[in-house]
Amino acid sequence: MVAKKGNKGGMGGEDAEEELTRVPLQAILLADSFATLFRPITLERPKVLLPLVNAPMIDYTLAWLESAGVDEVFVFCCAHSKQVIDYLENSKWFGQPNFSVTTIESYNSTSAGDALRLIYEKHVIRGDFILVTGDTVSNMPLTQALKEHKERRRKDSNAVMTMVIKQSKSSPITHQSRLGTEELFMAIDPETKQLLYYEDKAAALKGTISLDKALLMDNSSISLHNDKQDCYIDICSPEVLSLFTDNFDYQHLRRHFVKGLLVDDIMGYKIFTHEIHSSYAARIDNYRSYDTISKDIIQRWTYPLVPDVQFFGNSVTKLERQGMYRASDVELSRSAKIGPFTVIGSGTKIGNYTEVSNSVIGEGCVIGSDVSIDGCYIWDKVTIEDGCKLKHAIVCDGVIMKSGAVLEAGVVLSFKVIIGSRFVVPAYSKVSLLQQPVKQDSDEELEYADNSSGNIEIATLSNAAEKLEEELRTELSDSQIQSVSEVGNGGAGFIWSVSEGGHDEEWRHSVAPIPMDRLVEIIKNATDELDISNEDGNILPPSGELEPDSVNDSDEDVRDDSVQFEKEVEATFLRAVNENVKEDHVILEVNSLRLSYNLAATDCAGALFYAMMKLALDAPHGSPGELVKNVAAVITKWNKLLKYYLPSIDEEIEVILKFEEMCLESTKEYSTLFVQILHLLYDKDILEEDAILNWASEKEEADESDKLLLKQAEKFIQWLNEASEEEE
Repeated sequence: MVAKKGNKGGMGGEDAEEELTRVPLQAILLADSFATLFRPITLERPKVLLPLVNAPMIDYTLAWLESAGVDEVFVFCCAHSKQVIDYLENSKWFGQPNFSVTTIESYNSTSAGDALRLIYEKHVIRGDFILVTGDTVSNMPLTQALKEHKERRRKDSNAVMTMVIKQSKSSPITHQSRLGTEELFMAIDPETKQLLYYEDKAAALKGTISLDKALLMDNSSISLHNDKQDCYIDICSPEVLSLFTDNFDYQHLRRHFVKGLLVDDIMGYKIFTHEIHSSYAARIDNYRSYDTISKDIIQRWTYPLVPDVQFFGNSVTKLERQGMYRASDVELSRSAKIGPFTVIGSGTKIGNYTEVSNSVIGEGCVIGSDVSIDGCYIWDKVTIEDGCKLKHAIVCDGVIMKSGAVLEAGVVLSFKVIIGSRFVVPAYSKVSLLQQPVKQDSDEELEYADNSSGNIEIATLSNAAEKLEEELRTELSDSQIQSVSEVGNGGAGFIWSVSEGGHDEEWRHSVAPIPMDRLVEIIKNATDELDISNEDGNILPPSGELEPDSVNDSDEDVRDDSVQFEKEVEATFLRAVNENVKEDHVILEVNSLRLSYNLAATDCAGALFYAMMKLALDAPHGSPGELVKNVAAVITKWNKLLKYYLPSIDEEIEVILKFEEMCLESTKEYSTLFVQILHLLYDKDILEEDAILNWASEKEEADESDKLLLKQAEKFIQWLNEASEEEE
């Protein structure tokens, strides 16, 4: 008898001691989901062993599975299989006493369907299993999700799969989530959590989704969501493997398998959802998600999978102030300036007057003097000479940048590329030692990399490209390589072109922030709100529920939305602070959030004020006087941003009410400073005297228990009244 493992690494869950299964808990990890997304031949997305904040990406997935109680993992790999297998065999994952890792290699599989059919034929899966892509970062416990899945299975043998989802508001402006993926529309039974509808290509449907009339007739209530994120973590019964064997048209896990089961009335198989709230789970399948999740790791949302905690594959760095991580043997010039939320790996040297902010620098790098690095990911053994400037770029192993070279936003440099002196690499360019092939393998390579293709030459082409690049790296002399350069004098590399119109979409999946001109253009061209209709064209109510009795607009939901909105505005503001984002860009992001949550402008004023006051409170201070100075500094710097959301007295009163709430509830340290800060806001022209007097007048009618702060401000209110009378 094998019981589920306990809470190893803090992620097993409170009920981990319960015996959820009598057989070892197994998982299938589809490694090629990311191995092929950033192939050397296309340079589209990161390779399999892509460093993700001091550890290869696959280590994050394996570390989570091991700590969540999985006993046995089967790692399926096709493209770059040698790279994956060699890494795992030489890592500490092999030979663990209670955690088995087995690789399954295939040169012919071109889809997840092929992979799962092959695994089924090997008869290695003996019960319910976890199906996950190898580009997953998570700290969620599996205990509750497994328990729900098994209970459903006992009651209904057709409940073959449980899909993990989480809240993730999409932008109404860009129609994508913060992970760079398109809007996902789901219909879920609010009682049973059964998945009834799934559409992950809504953007291509011109703002309309069609629901089968039978779906509405067969279900008493349906919740429609475009605020959920598919974590690509599935708990599956063994029937899932046999279904792929019986249905060879099932290639893509979502667009074929999930949608096929949802419309299949004959077999009656069902898919259910499990929503996580406090845990973290996300998938890296484009540059933007790579950037976002890397920042989440640095900001410790993925704890204990963070840079200063040891787990297999990572080199530990020490956490210092303002979210900066640094290895003990880093050679850092005293004049260098290292900003917040930065990771610097072992053996790296940084020269005089170099500035690094919001970036990850790998091991063994040599960074010269007067270098500027902002929002970049510098991998291992990279040399950056004096005077270079890099902004929101990815630089792979062994790259050399000659003095004065510049990388504009969104650039990706492949392995051992050399950028010539003072050469400027244009925004969103991708540079490789390989010339761009005339015949490229499909962008829709392995289907579990989010696209489907039936091209049987894919694996062969990808492996051939990998072999050719390795030859280029090891066998060609420097003079031979440098003789074929498109990247400046003394450089080595070719700038790859994108398909016609491709540049227009590069911003969607780049590590670079969305350009201001692009946001302005999108807002200008924004269409009307999404209409949800059935097949007869009848417009359905845009609320979450279709039945009047189950409309999801309770006070509790409204409060939840307000809290979530406040958190996202705070995160947006902190990014602006840490990444020097312009105020106009912040305004666009906050407006986008407001539209997404269907809130008023007054909510923006209150949320931004809260974020600013929280920033001042979190800054070092040893006395109330220093805290007031912190507030003054923040308000002075961001005066223009806050004033934008205070066009009238109503918004100013909202700020006072928000401050009053903070003093009494969330940030009580301000309670004794209420009058001083109210006076400060008046002096800084944030609040007009009419707003303060109107607030005081309204408070006069409140209960005595609600007048605590008003009584503190009596002298200030009296002074304002007298000043107002003198002016009259």
